[in-house]
Order: sequence, then structure tokens, then C-alpha cells
Amino acid sequence: MKYTWRWFGPVDKVSVRDALQAGAHGIVSALHHVPTGEAWTVDGIRQRQEEVRAGGLTWDVVESVPVSEDIKTQTGDWRAHVANWQDSLRRLSQCGIRTVCYNFMPVLDWTRTDLRWETHQHARAMRFDLPDFVAFDIHILKRPGAVADYPEAMADEAARRFAAMPDERVAALGRNIGAGLPGSADGYTLEQLLEKLRTYQGIDATRLRANLVDFLSQVVPVAEEVGINICAHPDDPPWPLLGLPRILSTRDDYAHMLSQVDARANGVTLCSGSLGARPDNDLPQIAREFADRIHFVHLRNVTREAESIPCSFFEDEHLEGGTDMVEVIAALLAEEKRRRDEGREDHQIPIRPDHGQEILDDLNRGAQPGYPAIGRLKGLAELRGIERALSHPRLGAFA
Repeated sequence: MKYTWRWFGPVDKVSVRDALQAGAHGIVSALHHVPTGEAWTVDGIRQRQEEVRAGGLTWDVVESVPVSEDIKTQTGDWRAHVANWQDSLRRLSQCGIRTVCYNFMPVLDWTRTDLRWETHQHARAMRFDLPDFVAFDIHILKRPGAVADYPEAMADEAARRFAAMPDERVAALGRNIGAGLPGSADGYTLEQLLEKLRTYQGIDATRLRANLVDFLSQVVPVAEEVGINICAHPDDPPWPLLGLPRILSTRDDYAHMLSQVDARANGVTLCSGSLGARPDNDLPQIAREFADRIHFVHLRNVTREAESIPCSFFEDEHLEGGTDMVEVIAALLAEEKRRRDEGREDHQIPIRPDHGQEILDDLNRGAQPGYPAIGRLKGLAELRGIERALSHPRLGAFA
């Protein structure tokens, strides 16, 4: 497997050289400063490549070329944004990049109520607290009709939480939930978030799913033409939020997407943490079933605080939580072996240790939430240990 490391560019407090020392083989990055909907330029791509090379690594995966809300809703300038997305693929290919991750989550990217929640080991982790999220939706955002979306007992618990909530917690929930894509300058005030939600009136899961297929029908042929694999990241958390539909949350969601645009270039970003927040997602089985279409992998683990959907959860250490990481990696190594036997050029799957708890000196560095240096180094070391054991000539099956 090719171990990669997410880097947010020169502003990142964790450097490319840090990633190299941690054991990464390549970098995952994006042009976060380019406004969503605009095409990336060759000059901009090459500048980022040079910044990465200066630290001793190469830029291997784009995460991500953002998909605009206009594309998701098929309103406004969506056709121009699709054309710009196609042009970005062509220019990335011209610069030698072959893997592009994206997501199709409406309005919000990954959503957490806590960005630095303290664990019992006094590390800091990201957390999704369901009662706090419901309190935000009903009492802070005051989304029309929100109370009807939750069971009465949950709405009552949220009301109790909100009544006891200090002002600083109210403000923090607004900041945390309204944050934009990691690394971007985007984000929403409460008023802006409500306005964005209104643009999805009349768009249910069926309509959003059709819009995704329409988008892929236009960009996948370009990806095939220029030799790029594009791969969809799952919803995070993998269930509807704020009355918005979510369409990449389960095995069936991915099966539909892949069957509707049946081309190898149309693939999956397997995120064990996002999908693992649902107890009905069998991660090793999903990895085996969609192995041929997995182009990029995020490995992290979450501990669910209930087996209901939705539920509260926190981002645990990489080998803890509800996902059997050994089985997932075994499935990926089996797929890599199959690809090597076929002589495929893309036999080595790029994988990155996703997120990570803040530990030791991370606690004072102030890096992007979820992307500390030492916490990810620890996760990467653990994941590499699993791979080495499974690939050992005497102990493993994938030598």
C-alpha cells in the first residue's frame, strides 16, 4: 500500500518534512484557496507540486476538487461549474496526478459538535454528540420544522442540554457545525446556513441521487480520457442532517452509484471512519465487494456510543473502535495482489491515516482539527504494522 499524508499547503502547521519523517510515501492535498466552482490552473497545480517536492515527497492524491452547491442542486451556474471541474481534471492529468477524491454532501462537509473533546487518556479527539447536535438544530439554528425530525425523548433531552448550556458552548457549536471543508476558508454563520438549507427545498434523496449520477455521467468520460480515477467520499456522519438528504452513507448507496455509471474511473474513497459510524455498515465486506473500484482509502476508527442510527460517537485510536482494521487491510492487500497479478498500473492503493487524536506535543501545536502530527504518526505506524504482519513470508498471505 502507498501511505499518504494530508497536507493543507504552506499554512499547515504540520509540514511535508514532518510527513516524510512519520513514514509517509506521498502527499494528499488540494488548492484550497481556489474558490469552489472555478477551474484549477496548470500553474497553480505545479506550484503546489513544487512545494511538496521541496519537503521530499510527491503530490499523489487530490482531496478534493470541491463540487459546488450549484452542481448538487442543478441551479445557478452549475453547467459552468461542471465544465470547470472537467477542465481541472484535464490539467491535473497534464501534471501527472491520477487520483481525485470528492464528496457530494449537501451544504456541510464532515460535521462534529466537538473538535477537541478530551478522552479518558487526556488526548483530544473529534466527537459527534447527538443531543448537542439536536440542541443546535432546534434551539440555536432554529431551523423551521426541526423538532419534528427527532423522537420526542431526544428533543426533550436536547431542550435540557440547551437550558444548561453556557454561552461559550452555544458559540462553539455554531462554529464547529458551520465549518466548511477542511483547509478552506469557507464556513457559515447561522443566517448563511439557514439560507443554504433553503436552497435544498424540494430536493429529496431521489433527486440528489439523480443529480450525482448526472454529474458523474459528464465528468467520468473526461476522467477516463485523461487517465484519472475519481472517487467519492462517504457522508460524514452517514445519515441525514438538518433536514438534508445524504446519499453516500451505506453499501447500497455505493452500489447504486457504481452501477449507474459503470466505469472503473468512477470509484470509491473507502473511509472506514465515516462508514463505521453506522452499525449496519460491514467495513471488511464493503472493502471486499467494491475492491476493484476502491481508488483511495482513509483508515480511522470511531467508537459508537449506541447502536442506533443516528448516534453519538467519537474518533478513537486507529486500532480501537468498531471497525476490524486487520480485516479491512487484509481485504485491501488481497485486492492489490489481484491487481498486480493482472499487471495493472494502479495496483498500489493510496491510503492515509485519517484524522488522529492530539497527543503529546500535538496538544500545543494548534494544527488543523483532526490532523495532528504525532497522533497521525502513531496511527500510521499501527497501520503499517498490520500490513507488515499480513505480508510476512511466513506469517501472512499477501507476500
